[in-house]
Amino acid sequence: MSTVRASRKIERAGVNALRSLLEEHDHIVQEIDGGNDHGEDMIVNFTRAGKRTPYWIAIQVKSGKKYKRAHGYAIPVEDHFEDWRQSRIPILGVVYDMKKRELFWVNLTEQLRSVDESPGWVQVASTSPLNSGSIDDFYAEVATYAGDERMRIRAATEEEALAEAVRARQGLDPSTAPNPLYEGLADLALRYEERLKAICRNLIRSLPLQIVILLMLVAWPYQIRFVEGSSDMSAVLWVSNLYVFMIMMALTIFFEFRAGRIPFETGKWLWLIAGNFAWLPVMDPDGDPGWWGTFWIWAGVLVPSFGYKLLLLTFIRFAMDRIRAQRTAGV
Repeated sequence: MSTVRASRKIERAGVNALRSLLEEHDHIVQEIDGGNDHGEDMIVNFTRAGKRTPYWIAIQVKSGKKYKRAHGYAIPVEDHFEDWRQSRIPILGVVYDMKKRELFWVNLTEQLRSVDESPGWVQVASTSPLNSGSIDDFYAEVATYAGDERMRIRAATEEEALAEAVRARQGLDPSTAPNPLYEGLADLALRYEERLKAICRNLIRSLPLQIVILLMLVAWPYQIRFVEGSSDMSAVLWVSNLYVFMIMMALTIFFEFRAGRIPFETGKWLWLIAGNFAWLPVMDPDGDPGWWGTFWIWAGVLVPSFGYKLLLLTFIRFAMDRIRAQRTAGV
């Protein structure tokens, strides 16, 4: 059978003594389960005249001879330095002297905010007793500190206030507190942060391609209608040929951006072609069987035909010059 730790009785003596004192004076005590104890043993909501106040505190309780000092007591900071000093509610330390059956307290958050590095231990003065005679002064001092530091917690219900107090003792500000709906997604994004940054960069570089594709999708039925009203040529074949050429130009721009170059000339010609051919169905939605319509029908045939050749020759020649220069330099 499992055994009970000998130190548990000593640890519980302090927690029980403090809880009894606080509840005797009508303060609300929420004891923290040992499995969730990250440096505090209880969360307390002060009350006045039978009503809850917006002041909450978390308390670390220590009992036993090892916390006794020649002049008072001390509480170990251990790895709680940042948690206690950054908490949005006061973290208090209470030592229980089992021989005297007396409690003594210190404001850990206040003490640790006055130093830049962990002192290892925080002194608890023997002149700071916590008992029935001093509890009103204890409340006044802590409430004043919490008010000055804007550590009030307001909520519609005790459950909401407790949840907020738990977040506050972890140093979580409401403006930065996690949203459970997106917390998992944020963890996933952090795990693949570099890859996501690369994807975002490529999405930005592909903006011309995205805009061209969107423009073509919207304009497709109008382009078909314009060609059918202007010529006996296959409308689908004519529009498809023009669109494939514009997509090729947009892809060229995308890969130029990836290479770290800004393709001014290619971009200028792409927007000129896309702008002109997107404008036609607006001006002549039913097409034009006369010379005007015929001119643009032939333009839609010749521009891609010469454009493919010019595009290939320009960029293949550029690539050849680059490779030749690398070979000459021995790269």
